[in-house]
Order: sequence, then structure tokens, then C-alpha cells
Amino acid sequence: MIELGLARVGRLLQHTPLPWKAIHVAGTNGKGSVCAYVSALLHGHGVRCGRFTSPHLIDRWDCITINEKVVSEAIFRKVEQRVKDRDRDEEIRASEFEVLTATAFEIFTEENVDIAAIEVGLGGRLDATNILKNPLVTVITKIGMDHESFLGSTLKEIAYQKAGILKKEVPCVVDATNDSTVLDVIHECAKEVQAGPVLYVPSDSGSEAVSSKPHQVLNQKLALAAVREAMKARGSKFDEVLSRSIMDQVLWPGRLQHLSIEVLTGRNDLVLLDGAHNVQSAEVLGAYINTTLRKAGEPITWVLSASQGKDLKQMLPPLIQESDYVVATGFGPVDGMPWVKAQTQDDIVNAIEAMGVGVVYEDNLFDALTEATAMAGRSPMVIAGSLYLVSDVLRLLRRRMRQTLKS
Repeated sequence: MIELGLARVGRLLQHTPLPWKAIHVAGTNGKGSVCAYVSALLHGHGVRCGRFTSPHLIDRWDCITINEKVVSEAIFRKVEQRVKDRDRDEEIRASEFEVLTATAFEIFTEENVDIAAIEVGLGGRLDATNILKNPLVTVITKIGMDHESFLGSTLKEIAYQKAGILKKEVPCVVDATNDSTVLDVIHECAKEVQAGPVLYVPSDSGSEAVSSKPHQVLNQKLALAAVREAMKARGSKFDEVLSRSIMDQVLWPGRLQHLSIEVLTGRNDLVLLDGAHNVQSAEVLGAYINTTLRKAGEPITWVLSASQGKDLKQMLPPLIQESDYVVATGFGPVDGMPWVKAQTQDDIVNAIEAMGVGVVYEDNLFDALTEATAMAGRSPMVIAGSLYLVSDVLRLLRRRMRQTLKS
């Protein structure tokens, strides 16, 4: 279930000291990438750091890291059970995400973390992570239309929810390429709570970015500005040269990830795996594909899935062209998020056919990948539409590789 509000998570954590500081990140797209860059930069500067992002990728505990390493399953389950016992004994009735947030925060305390990169789960103002009252820095990434049923039906309403993480006298780093409506809301919210300074980070100034992936340039700059402010607040030195070197090494799975599925389908060429799941991220993915993968007259073969509630009429046009081939599929149950469901076969097939594109549907992911491999031949193949599909692909690959090693 999704239930926004701070009362329940506040009760879960009311007796838990939270001595560590946070870099708190909200937005529609780029939050996870910014958190990945932030934690890598902190670790590279010798700061004992944590990272909490959502959703998890393969295992439920891989959304929590300490010094760039996923927390052990044993530690996660021990602390999670303690939080669940508290929830039961005190009849708090916390949501799954509130329990997960409390678990992450208690782990950071137990592991003596100095600074944690914290990704907002949904929105910001009433998100469980906003129980943090005194972050070192807040960050607002690109804001677009998503989760309208929870956050509002206009950019202004959504921006108001995202800007709810701003705090008095706390620096805020903002993506300056946001729509002017969004920037106006952030400005007003900052003034209301006396947040600041507010630092607007453009995508075309300075020489900080080192990524070969254009979609990460701005995420890198946001992370650099945030960690620079955090180190300043701690009275610590920020090494610009070291920072550029660190960011060049950061890998964020499921975002423009080129990987092999040869062990599954026999395909020799790499496929592109991306969790684009809303209009903005689909536009970024589409632009990347059109400039790097599409060749004159050569189709792209897609394996696509999407969560229920996603606006496929808006999300698909930046991705699919009439000459493309599409295999639609679903995804399995999401551990810890039972409310998340894949679009039905009829919904996703009808949306694709409405674009004049041929599509086949395979309920089984392995069958979908096999079918797409046969369709694609040596032409490009892309798996996209949902982070939960990305998770299922990576989980399937891990299972097959483990079986191969045992045989």
C-alpha cells in the first residue's frame, strides 16, 4: 500500500537516534543516479557513507549500501525484524516503505555512518524519508508528470510536493533546466521555510561533468554541487580533480546499461537495458537510441513492460518507430511492494498497436527475450519500460549464471 504521511514513520523511529547527516534527493527523474554519484564522492573523500534508494534492484536489501557495498542480508533482516516487531507491538500499522525506511535509517545508525545519500520514495513533503529534519543538503532533480494520483495533476502541484524536503538554512541544489513553473514553486517554498542558499545548476556551464553518457551530465553536476556543499558544512576539503576521477567509475545498473544475455538466449551482441518508466525518462532514452543505436533503415527490437497507471500514449512515442519490432511482457511480483502490478496484456498490446506497430505478447520473460532475440538478429535490441522489468531481467541472468557455474 502507498500511504503518504510522517506520523507512522515518526513513531517507528521515535526512540532511534539518527546522529548521521543526510543529502536528501527529490525529483521525478535522476534521483537514484544522483544518489549513486553522491555516495561514491563521499566514499572517495574518506567519509563513512550510506545510500538508500528505491526500488531495490534484485534483492530487497540491495537498496541500502554502506561505503558502496550492499548491506548484508543478515544485518538487513535483523534490523527489519526489529522494526516490524515494533510496528506490531505498538500497533502503528506502517506501510511497507515506512518499515523499509526505518530499517535503512536504523542500519545507518548502527553502522556509524557519517553522511547518507537518501532518495525520496514518492513526492517529498509527506514521504517517509522526510522525517529527516536537519539534512546537510537537499537536492531537487528534474521534475515532470508522474504519480499524479498521489502528487497532483499539474506540474505546480507536483513541484510543491517535491519541494517539501527544503529545510530552514539548509543549502538546496536545484536542476535549473526545470520548467519555469517548477522553479517558481521551488523559489517560493525556499523563501517560505527560509531554506538556502539555493544553488541552480545548469547543464551547460563549467567543466565538471566527465560522463560519456549525455543523460548523466546534469546528474553529475548536481551531485558535485551537493557534496561540495556538504564538505563545506563539515569543514572538510573537497577535491575537484579526485571527484571527476571518481564519477567516471560510477556504474548505475538499469540505466543505459549494455549487457550480455547470451547465457539466456544465445545472442552474441549486447542489449541495452534501461528502466525508463515515464515520459521524461522515455524522451532521454529515445534520444540516446536515436543518436547511438538507430541506423538508416534498421529497426530496433524492443522488449517492453510497464506498470499499471503509466500513460503509455505519452510514454511510447519517444521510443518506438513504425519499423520497429516489439515483444510486450509483464513482470513478476515485487518483493515488499505487493501493490505494484504490470499492465495487462490487452492494455499494453492495444497501446502499441494504436501506434501502427506490430507487437507480440509473451507472458514469460524468458520466452519474451528468446522471441526478441530471434526477431532482432544482429540489429539492436532494447529492454525498457519499467524498473521492475529491469529487476526481473537481472534476477533471471543471475539465476542462469549460478546454474551454469554449478553444472
